[in-house]
Amino acid sequence: MPVSNNIIKNRAVVADDWTVLRLNEGESADSVAIPAGKVILPFSVWQAQRATLQGRAPLGVWLASDAQADVLKDDLAQFDLIAINFPIFTDGRGYSIAYNLRTRLGYNGELRAIGDVLRDQLFYMQRVGFNAFAVRADKNIHDALKGLTDFSEKYQTSWDEKTPLFRRVQRQPVTQG
Repeated sequence: MPVSNNIIKNRAVVADDWTVLRLNEGESADSVAIPAGKVILPFSVWQAQRATLQGRAPLGVWLASDAQADVLKDDLAQFDLIAINFPIFTDGRGYSIAYNLRTRLGYNGELRAIGDVLRDQLFYMQRVGFNAFAVRADKNIHDALKGLTDFSEKYQTSWDEKTPLFRRVQRQPVTQG
């Protein structure tokens, strides 16, 4: 399992005291040993070991990029953290999962991007509801933090801005002469 490192959370670099559990070859979701402490489990482990895990706190779960947000609708209160895995940076399905967790399911807790997470994605990830980012280990996290402010204005509506720019800006009428 990976050692603790830093993440970006709520626009600051902070120590990460959570461990992401990933199944190794030969391990199965119903029999994998879950370590003590703050653990982010694969959704398959949550499904297989739900009876023994209910009530354990703190507890997090991560979804693969091909999952649907609705799989968590009855269990949202069980988790202190939900993570979405980006297996490669070009896989954008996690954006939809995050947006649906925030808007349709009303999830208000920590929503973390894990996996192949790069600076260029952070601004857009926060737009759909992510508030925590585990930047890829070979990238500079302080440089990645700057990605949250790459753009000074948002034109479209999303999770973080409910009003489009044309409704937020007061314009003077154009006079023709």
